[in-house]
Amino acid sequence: QVQLVESGGGLVQAGGSLRLSCAASLSIFNVNVMGWYRQPPGKQREWVVRIIRDGRTYYIDSVKGRFTISRDNAKNTVWLQMNSLKPEDTAVYYCYVDLTNGARSWGQGTQVTVSS
Repeated sequence: QVQLVESGGGLVQAGGSLRLSCAASLSIFNVNVMGWYRQPPGKQREWVVRIIRDGRTYYIDSVKGRFTISRDNAKNTVWLQMNSLKPEDTAVYYCYVDLTNGARSWGQGTQVTVSS
């Protein structure tokens, strides 16, 4: 089981930016996929973004052009740069990893609140 530690959430006005980080307790080379889901208040958790082992990235349509996922293999960390934030981006953001052995692990979640 891999431990994931998230940070970077907070309160920001619409149009502002936040940067989330997710640090893994093992080498990213043991990871196939890293990414984030989010759960808006009163709604189901939804997938947001992922970065594949080979570096390819995928985004939900609603964040394309505003969010950017990146990684630092040496630090076993991925980041999610969130720009032009909207009130509808308000959610708890959960980092996840899919390991090479097929297992999935989750971070503890970090709150992002965007005020209008």
